[in-house]
Amino acid sequence: MTAPSPLIIAVDGRSGAGKTTLALELAALLREHRRVSVFHLEDIYPGWNGLAAGVERYVSTVLTPLSEGRDAQWASWDWENHFDGPVHTTALADVVIVEGVGAAHASARPFLDVVVWVEAPAPDRKSRALARDGDTYAPFWEQWAAQEEELLASDDVAAAADLLVAGLANDALPAQVVLALSSLPALEALCAPERARRRALELHLHRLDTFPDAPALFHALYGGSANAVWLDSSNADAGGDASGQQHRFSILADNGGPFGQLARHTDGTTTVEAGHVTARIQGPFFRWLDTVWGRRAVRTPEGYDGEFTLGWLGYLGYELKRETGGSSVAPDGATPDAALIFAGRAVVVDHLQRCLFVLALGEAGHPADTAGAHHWVEAVAAACAGLDDGAAGTATDTATDSTADPARAADGAPAVGVHPVFGIRDGEGAYKERIAESQRQIWEGNSYEICLTTTLHADTATPLDPWASYLALRRRNPAPFASFLRFGPLAVASTSPERFLRIDAAGLMRAEPIKGTRRRHPDPEQDAALKADLASSLKDRAENIMIVDLLRNDLSHFALPESLHVPRLCEIESYATVHQMVSTIEARLRPGCSRAQAVAAAFPAGSMTGAPKISTMAILDTLEAAPRGVYSGAVGYFSLNSATDLSVTIRTLVLAGTDGGGTHLSLGVGGAITADSSPHEEWMEIQAKAYGVLSTLGSAFPA
Repeated sequence: MTAPSPLIIAVDGRSGAGKTTLALELAALLREHRRVSVFHLEDIYPGWNGLAAGVERYVSTVLTPLSEGRDAQWASWDWENHFDGPVHTTALADVVIVEGVGAAHASARPFLDVVVWVEAPAPDRKSRALARDGDTYAPFWEQWAAQEEELLASDDVAAAADLLVAGLANDALPAQVVLALSSLPALEALCAPERARRRALELHLHRLDTFPDAPALFHALYGGSANAVWLDSSNADAGGDASGQQHRFSILADNGGPFGQLARHTDGTTTVEAGHVTARIQGPFFRWLDTVWGRRAVRTPEGYDGEFTLGWLGYLGYELKRETGGSSVAPDGATPDAALIFAGRAVVVDHLQRCLFVLALGEAGHPADTAGAHHWVEAVAAACAGLDDGAAGTATDTATDSTADPARAADGAPAVGVHPVFGIRDGEGAYKERIAESQRQIWEGNSYEICLTTTLHADTATPLDPWASYLALRRRNPAPFASFLRFGPLAVASTSPERFLRIDAAGLMRAEPIKGTRRRHPDPEQDAALKADLASSLKDRAENIMIVDLLRNDLSHFALPESLHVPRLCEIESYATVHQMVSTIEARLRPGCSRAQAVAAAFPAGSMTGAPKISTMAILDTLEAAPRGVYSGAVGYFSLNSATDLSVTIRTLVLAGTDGGGTHLSLGVGGAITADSSPHEEWMEIQAKAYGVLSTLGSAFPA
């Protein structure tokens, strides 16, 4: 009778990359809670020309019996006498780690549960290998390296790996690898002890009674960070009411520090980078999100009214609809479907109390983490000391109103150095044709409302600074859900006024869809007339109410039925460049429900699809025939206290560096099409929605 087959982890890489050291240290850590065997491929290679033959022996005499629940019996190679030596046994265990060049070859991968690829620079690998094996290896280095290259030329193991380990081994690396292993679905049950230990977290929080200029503080703390997020209640800085949850807090963070991570999802694979280790997790994004968020890992400290207690921050792109009832549209290749950082430390600005809260994460009872939190507070305090205290600075001194030159700051200098010339995916004629097709679909009963969009795009020969662009946008159009996101060469600069979904730590869900827009006028009387026209518009009210009904349905999937209600219907909110019609839907999350799945049930926002959602998304795929990317998705956070707050990604400029050294810009715009929509008015509406961003850049709507 055979025993259960073990879980097999392969550690592969070129000679001298550090595979053996990593495998042994990894085995030592895993043995704390389970039985572990280790097999080294160098024991089975039949000579210096035997890499390919050794891989064949390894598959047949080691992997095959182990996978069948039997001990592996294999002949070791006698390197001095150049023939097979004694027979050895690799015993069955809970985990078997196999390491060596070819450990994860294509012929071996069907037997493997996890593939780890270790990479290091070639000079380091050679010196490391020769230092380990001395003169016996030196004459054969080039010969063996050529075999490795030949083997890898037909089989890109690194591309198939679940974990990528970059750089030579260091003291922290094995623990980082174990943490990454615990995130893989194949090892979720096996690594339950490690996952439980990681959940024993505590939040260090310190209040600083100072209120520096927020843009200056973000630049001081994160100006050099490759990946950083600022969830910016910029209308509070511009003099708006800071008493509500929409406007009170801003969050500044990057993925630095010992807990920092970067996650990107593209077409079914989530890639998570932490230190020198990168994990590739196959499967839907929302399934991955459910494994890393939704359980209360830390509690909100007394005296802190914010809902963010560290966690994941970033964007979810519209193409994630493939997981929520929509069909798959090929991504553009340059923009991930989702990008998030995990912030183990952050700064929260309280605009109401005019102070800062400095947050840092640590393992409970871990003195080094406590010391690290103290150093982080000191670093933030030092940064603040170098800035002017108070509300003055770039946020307000250079603010402009709707009558000023939108492309220039208050001192007369250009707000941005480059004024892009935009084109549009669908010109006026093409867009109106799509409106007509939308109305045909509505008349035939396939939809009630279709949120049709198009994309404006520009390429600049010289780079356009994303940071300067965002500062200009926040001056021009402050908003409660403004945000600046930087993920390497990709930046998102948003002045969104619309909340997609908030779930607080206690389980209260709130959506606040916007449907109905009027561009503001500098003359107060005409501006008031436009506001009144929006408030009384039967068409806009119908659009708004249809989306309210859709969102009531979305929230109902995970809500206590009696808790679902609409406390605010078709009210008017005014921003710097537009008036908007807004409603509020609330419900209470059912106890025990997955918060990630509750978000998925409402994604993408109904105000960006139309109703009914599933059939309308299919219609939009045929009408738009291109991915929306970041636009129409969501931006926000997933906090360790199980709260989330997400905005709808509208009024948003996406900037990406180009190979030629310039910048590619995209701006999505759209509007809800109903049976009685006027094509001319719809065309004018998308111009009104684009105006705030385009005018800030000194650009015009494309002719």
